[in-house]
Amino acid sequence: MEDFTKQFSNIEIYKDKSIAEYAFAQVGGIVDYLAFPKNEREMEKLLVAASHEDLPVHVLGQLSNMLISDQGVQGLVIITSEMKKIEINGRDVIAGAGIDMISVSEFAYEHALSGLEWAAGLPGSVGGAVYMNAGAYGGNTADCLKSVVALDRNGRPTVLTKKKLGFSYRNSGIQKNDYYIIQATFELKPDQPDEIRRWMDEFNLRRIDKQPLNLPSNGSVFKRPSGYYAGKLVSDAGLQGVQIGGAQLSTKHANFIVNIDHAKTEDYLNLINLVKHTIKEKNGIGMELEIKMIGKGFTEN
Repeated sequence: MEDFTKQFSNIEIYKDKSIAEYAFAQVGGIVDYLAFPKNEREMEKLLVAASHEDLPVHVLGQLSNMLISDQGVQGLVIITSEMKKIEINGRDVIAGAGIDMISVSEFAYEHALSGLEWAAGLPGSVGGAVYMNAGAYGGNTADCLKSVVALDRNGRPTVLTKKKLGFSYRNSGIQKNDYYIIQATFELKPDQPDEIRRWMDEFNLRRIDKQPLNLPSNGSVFKRPSGYYAGKLVSDAGLQGVQIGGAQLSTKHANFIVNIDHAKTEDYLNLINLVKHTIKEKNGIGMELEIKMIGKGFTEN
């Protein structure tokens, strides 16, 4: 195939590019093509061209909850981090897929709108938050989401309502189809700015106190099993602080794996498998991943 990048004179796109520098965990190999569209039109062009060339496509946001194979990713990886448009329409906040949830939460606060306080310290993107039904401190994306605009595999837009998205714990129906989120609308409620800020600050203080924010990580690695806390299970099993290669089960929060010394994805995977095996043997509990994995050598979870 002729160099795919030559089709796009005005779109930021690279061939054989390392993805590690863009990932929160700072791990991952070479991707065939890596693109950074600035708007819906550019993303549409990329999808149409990829469909024509029969290239696999992966659309990612901030890569805060994503583990990329050391062997890289085949096809086209689109990172939406330049799609940052945000606006307000009454009580609705309309945000591009690539803007981070921290910024959306701040924007809502500036307009005295409540409902996103839980996201005040959440590093992931709008698209990723919808895809994962991200949440924290009793709140989640589904609580305040009104609708999303998405493109299909051929770049055709569609509007998906909350009902159509089929949310559940850390999951959404969009994970099972070929739609790619480009915009989300959050339906919020008016409140006193001082009260909104109080909760935002409270949640951020909790994060600082409990999470290893000073080290590269993917956030919470495992979903919370019914009736348990993932971090406590790992800690009670004596695994907190265990290190394989350059990756470690955080000494501050046992459900975080941190990159402390030029870790590889393989190091993360070895720790993940150690936790799964140990907790299954000790507690009879099957630990499910909250993070997503893509790339050569393993299938998506």
